[in-house]
Amino acid sequence: MNRVREYRKHAGVSQFALAEKVGVARQTINLIENDKYNPSLKLCIRLAEELGTDLNTLFWKVDDIN
Repeated sequence: MNRVREYRKHAGVSQFALAEKVGVARQTINLIENDKYNPSLKLCIRLAEELGTDLNTLFWKVDDIN
């Protein structure tokens, strides 16, 4: 599970706008948000930067570690 949708909505950004900013298709953002696509590390970093957070917060929960 990731928090891309949560952070994107909090930022008031559409899937299309976020996709354009990070250089992917809107469908890719949709797939990431629905845990149907594992983005590359490079894309993860771009998403975290664009959404104003870090990789750990965006892609991992504390519960996932245990």
